[in-house]
Amino acid sequence: MATLPVEKLQIIQEFGPHGAFMSGIRLDPGVEPDRIVKTHCCFCGQQCGIQLKVKDEQVIGFEPWLEFPFNRGMLCPKGVKRYLQGSHPDRLLNAVERDGSVLSGFKPIEYEAAIRRVAEAIKRIQAEHGADSFAILTGASLTTEKAYLIGKFARTALRTANIDYNGRLCMVSAAAGNKKAFGIDRAANPWSDIPKSEVVWISGANVGECAPITTDYVWQARENGAKIIVVDPRITPIARTCDLFLPVKPGRDAALFNGILHLMIEHDWIDHAFIERHTVGFDAVAASVKEWTPQKTADVTGIAVKAIQRAAEWWGTAKSSFLMHARGIEHHAHGVQNVLGAINIVLASGRIGREGGGYATITGQGNGQGGREHGQKCDQLPGARDISNPEHRAFICKVWGIEEADLPKAGVDAYEIIRKIDRGEIRGLISICFNPQVSLPDNNFVSGALDKLEFYAAIDFFLSETAQHADVVLPGSLHEEDEGTVTQLEGRVIKINKAVDCPGEARQDWKIIQDIARALGREHGLTFASPGEIFDELRIASKGGVADYSGITYEKIEKQFGVFWPCPSDDHPGTPRLFEPGSWNPVAKGSGPFYFPDGKARFNIAEYRPPVEDTDAEYPLMLTTGRVVSHFLSGSQTRRIGPLVEQYPEPRIELHPRLAEQHGIADNDWVTAETRRGDTTLRAMVVTTIRPDTIFIPYHWPGRKSANQLTNSAQDPISKIPEYKACAVRIRKAQGPPDWEAELEPQQ
Repeated sequence: MATLPVEKLQIIQEFGPHGAFMSGIRLDPGVEPDRIVKTHCCFCGQQCGIQLKVKDEQVIGFEPWLEFPFNRGMLCPKGVKRYLQGSHPDRLLNAVERDGSVLSGFKPIEYEAAIRRVAEAIKRIQAEHGADSFAILTGASLTTEKAYLIGKFARTALRTANIDYNGRLCMVSAAAGNKKAFGIDRAANPWSDIPKSEVVWISGANVGECAPITTDYVWQARENGAKIIVVDPRITPIARTCDLFLPVKPGRDAALFNGILHLMIEHDWIDHAFIERHTVGFDAVAASVKEWTPQKTADVTGIAVKAIQRAAEWWGTAKSSFLMHARGIEHHAHGVQNVLGAINIVLASGRIGREGGGYATITGQGNGQGGREHGQKCDQLPGARDISNPEHRAFICKVWGIEEADLPKAGVDAYEIIRKIDRGEIRGLISICFNPQVSLPDNNFVSGALDKLEFYAAIDFFLSETAQHADVVLPGSLHEEDEGTVTQLEGRVIKINKAVDCPGEARQDWKIIQDIARALGREHGLTFASPGEIFDELRIASKGGVADYSGITYEKIEKQFGVFWPCPSDDHPGTPRLFEPGSWNPVAKGSGPFYFPDGKARFNIAEYRPPVEDTDAEYPLMLTTGRVVSHFLSGSQTRRIGPLVEQYPEPRIELHPRLAEQHGIADNDWVTAETRRGDTTLRAMVVTTIRPDTIFIPYHWPGRKSANQLTNSAQDPISKIPEYKACAVRIRKAQGPPDWEAELEPQQ
């Protein structure tokens, strides 16, 4: 790519061999950007600090932000290339409406006309079928201001109970387990405690690819002499450098934690004083794990007895420790039980609420933490309040200036919204930054349900696979085109700063929501002039709640490089580490560090159940799914960034050499994987880093390449998270590429 003279500075656009857009800019050495904007990455829950370089209202590159304490300038491949998406030709610059007479299926529509069409459809459908016949599905990458606003819009303008978000596919099992055990849903410790731990336990978290900067914290611990334990069906990158790897069968994590606790009790590797002073329920849990002998645990989990014993000894005898987990133990129909099992071994050790001793859940999405605290979850109100609690309802109604009778009750989860659409109970839908056509399990069912809607409006910056079902698509904003706050995986509230304006007729998402409310004639409380105004009301609405942001301001965030919630007053510095003696707690009110009236944490029996769909003679293998380092979630963004596509252009079926040999499969052969819901044919990736009874497929691709054609929509009864990480599957060697792939193969 040639260097451009100053007078010909422009964005260069081309398409790579896989059809992915390549965009970049080269500047003469003397050319400086117009400005450099300190902000954060748009992808995972780490929310690494980054400085975006802007020239002529285009983001043209980045510089490391060395001062931001979490990542200290480090970025993963996605962070390095994130700036390239803004100039993609797929970027929606205008509103569009469905038109079957044109090749694309959509034609432009004037923005105000599109807003009127959405409002008219809402009025008609609700008049004919009731308020709950219209639903909203939102995204956990939205700023907290947008999450708050859209929750308020759903309940005050639409007056529908049916709002939920794609965090339902991410953090809800962790949230439910944390609330049951601690009374609060947040990582207990900042990441700076990880290097101070003697033992770091990582369960179901491929941090090397899904949260790469977290790897640095783990390696710091290792350099300080810590032992690293990794539990996963695959030898992930972080597992390649660990001290003890436990290759668990998918879906057996509760059994493993029960077996570890059994050995901790048997060898008296527990903190009796902590258990007596700060917890309740230990005796019942101790009784429940008596049956989980090392041999039984090994039989169920597929892990060797000696490895289980070593893990229990390392964990049990450590003076400091840090346990973290992610979707690997949470994406199950018993995900909450897995989380409770993990928490039980933390509480039994007594190593929580102090420096170097902790526990954390690794948030997957950009605002997975903040997004579930302030009202876009179906059962939650701002401040992490419970929508079914009369006192909580009364408080929020006072802030919003509405009658309690007008505030809807709890709605249903995201997948149940799809089922209600399929049954005809929900007739209209608005979605924003949510791509369920790719990201929900059994997605052929999802596709059929979306086509039954009477009206569907999508707000997004690309025409996602889901938006292709819409009647109207409204052009929303990229991360760098707006400002607001997000809460990253430590519980640190940080500030997203606007770098460039929205192009064309695209609008900031919060403006679009308010434009719909205006067109409905229901704009009461939805006339904010800026994200800052929304945040100021959010501070009031969260005051006194568990997730109290009332003492956080944009200025304090900038000054402190983020503020850890809870932060209940202007002079409060925030709470980096939960459960420390004397820390602010509106629930216990001084009686103890945990968020229950008595101040004590709860042990909970972690019931082991196998996957809903276990292996059998017909489907003898387990399928598990996850991410790769160069892509994110449904891939709507990363599949449009050429260098990231080049790094991992197509999904593959990962399988062990022993399994490959049984089926006559060589690396790069075409392989068909089939479950009771569907099949896909992909190239084989034969590796020694996976269990021989398990296959792995990354889930970032749509259509016939989608792993979620195969996955099971069974859900955890508490969290309603789907069982992405375990279902029965069979494989066979394919004779050649599938028909849809053959069409793309070069002609000989």
